[in-house]
Order: sequence, then C-alpha cells, then structure tokens
Amino acid sequence: QVQLVESGGGLVQLGGSLRLSCAASGRTFSSGGMGWYRQAPLKERELVAAITSDGSPNYVESVKGRFTISRDNAKNMVYLQMNNLTPEDTAVYYCAAVLMRGTRVIGRIGSWGRGTQVTVSS
Repeated sequence: QVQLVESGGGLVQLGGSLRLSCAASGRTFSSGGMGWYRQAPLKERELVAAITSDGSPNYVESVKGRFTISRDNAKNMVYLQMNNLTPEDTAVYYCAAVLMRGTRVIGRIGSWGRGTQVTVSS
C-alpha cells in the first residue's frame, strides 16, 4: 500500500509559480511510475503529468511548457514545478502511484492522498 502526502500548494497571482511536493512511502518507490492529478470545482479529476521510474515525463497538453515533473528516488519524493500559472490551473492537486506503458499512464495504484490546494488569482 502506498501512502502519499502532498504539500506546497497556496495562493498565487496570475503568472506566478509554485512547486508541489509529494512524499511517498510503503512501496518500492523507485520501481514505479508516479503522476500528478488535479480536480477543479465541479470538474472530474484529470491527470496532469506523469513520470516513469527512470525519469521520463509526460504531460497533458494544457500544461506543456509550463509544468515540470521530477522525482528523487533516494528521497521517495515527486515534485511538480508549475510556472506561468493561470486561474484555469486552480484545483486540488494530488499525486498518485501509476502504472505506465512507456510514458503513457494505463492505471492508478492505491489510494489518494489528501491533496494540496492551488489557487491562482487574476
């Protein structure tokens, strides 16, 4: 079972930046893919970015060029650097252990963490 704790959210202005962190435990972290999801009010949760065990990333089109996912296997940490934020990025952000085929996510493993709120004001 994977335990996940997200942090780093907050309130930023249009064009600002945030770095989200996810601490993972309870699983052989370095052997699996990890992903960041987000859920905006009244919307379904969506996958934003994922990274393979060896560090290959994949992004949803709307965040390409603005968000960067990374991981530190020695620390069991996953990060999401978010730049040039817009109000459309406002959501609760969650990390998750994922199954990947190449850089494509084909499933999610385990339970969700509590998430971290990101709010972008205009």
